Amino acid sequence: MTDANDLPDDNAAAAEQPAADSAAEPTPREAELQAQLADVTEKLLRAMAETENVRRRLEQAADDRGKYAVSGFAKDMLPIADNLRRALESIPADAKESDPLAVKLIEGVELTERSLLSALERHGVKKVESLGQLLNPHLHQAMMEVEDPNHTAGTIVVEMQAGYTLNGRLIREAMVGVAKGGPKPGQGESGVDTQA
Repeated sequence: MTDANDLPDDNAAAAEQPAADSAAEPTPREAELQAQLADVTEKLLRAMAETENVRRRLEQAADDRGKYAVSGFAKDMLPIADNLRRALESIPADAKESDPLAVKLIEGVELTERSLLSALERHGVKKVESLGQLLNPHLHQAMMEVEDPNHTAGTIVVEMQAGYTLNGRLIREAMVGVAKGGPKPGQGESGVDTQA
């Protein structure tokens, strides 16, 4: 014989059924709230990412301002360095050897030039090395070609005005003359490609 307690209770099963259904399917209000929560969460994450990007850009801009703040001043000082170099190059060789006054003047101008270039270098301004280098359009401006079969075509053989960088950024390109008539870059003296 079966006990009444052993029989399934239809009322208990019916009571458990709606509870299981409500856990599986959210009500329309719950679904709406979950959608709003997902939307707000996405907007918050986007806003946080944008804020971080703006912070990084501002830090980079501040860093650049610090690094390149002297660029205008440096550009104004470069013609002075050029004039000191021109003054030294214009002194005749015989005056350097025979006239003691000229020797003292030359020493003073050389000292002034070294001091100026040293001060510029302490602030990140460096001279672009040009002579003997291949023309780099990012650093040099070719002003003329010089017929020279002894140098690879495109090699800088004349520097008319020095170029300078400020913390790696070009502030004045070098004005140069390049060789033509020699072997092309990547070829040896015989004209045969050496990079094959």
